[in-house]
Amino acid sequence: MPYIVFKEKRIFYKDAGQGQTIVLLHGFTESLKIWKDFVKVLSKEFRVITIDLPGHGESECVADLHTMELQAEVVQSVLKKTGIRKCVMIGHSMGGYVTLAYARKYPGKLKGFCIFHSHCFADSPEDREIRNRTIEVVRNDKFGFIAKFIPGLFPEEVQEKFAKKIGDLVKESEKMPKKGIIAALEGMKLRNDQTSLLSTTKLPVLFILGLKDSKAPISKLWEMISLPAHSESLILRDVGHMGYIESPKTTLNAIRQFVQKL
Repeated sequence: MPYIVFKEKRIFYKDAGQGQTIVLLHGFTESLKIWKDFVKVLSKEFRVITIDLPGHGESECVADLHTMELQAEVVQSVLKKTGIRKCVMIGHSMGGYVTLAYARKYPGKLKGFCIFHSHCFADSPEDREIRNRTIEVVRNDKFGFIAKFIPGLFPEEVQEKFAKKIGDLVKESEKMPKKGIIAALEGMKLRNDQTSLLSTTKLPVLFILGLKDSKAPISKLWEMISLPAHSESLILRDVGHMGYIESPKTTLNAIRQFVQKL
């Protein structure tokens, strides 16, 4: 798997297909492997870049604190290495936070972007305290945290249906170094509110949201999708945080059709 060197650390990525470029960014405790089925389809029509964000997958930690802006710089370094001048960026969960940071830092590099089971709001003081407690849990029992965290991304009523997928995600997450998990949690805790970005961007924005998502502030989602001048939304009534697993065909088609129009 190809890689770049960023701050003397290796960042791994994959590059498939030809045509207009789509960049797929995974979420917290995930890796570029989550996009395998999406890449198989999208790379028939587009060039698709997937990246292991710092401390995730095969990529090394680049700092003790992985801010969303630092991760956006990592993404841009990969795109510079691969000669990509413009792309459509799709960010799942934490990858959505990185996408928003990228859109603020490098707006001229994007044709549009997608916030996939993510949102634009900063952590509240209560949320930050929860992050702090989570960091302590990870320090003391990384495997116990992962075993509880991953299933909780799915609505309880479908956890048995997706038991194998959940097991695979757990096994992949367990490979992450404790330092990488904590660096991401610290970065998410301190991330900036991006409401003003969404309200001023001229770029088309696609939102893919699940009404049963326990990780997104459902009460605020309606406010968020009304912010951009060009906003498209896919609202999944019976889906939680993992639409690429819970509703793969629908979410894949939404991304494909969004990119085709840009």
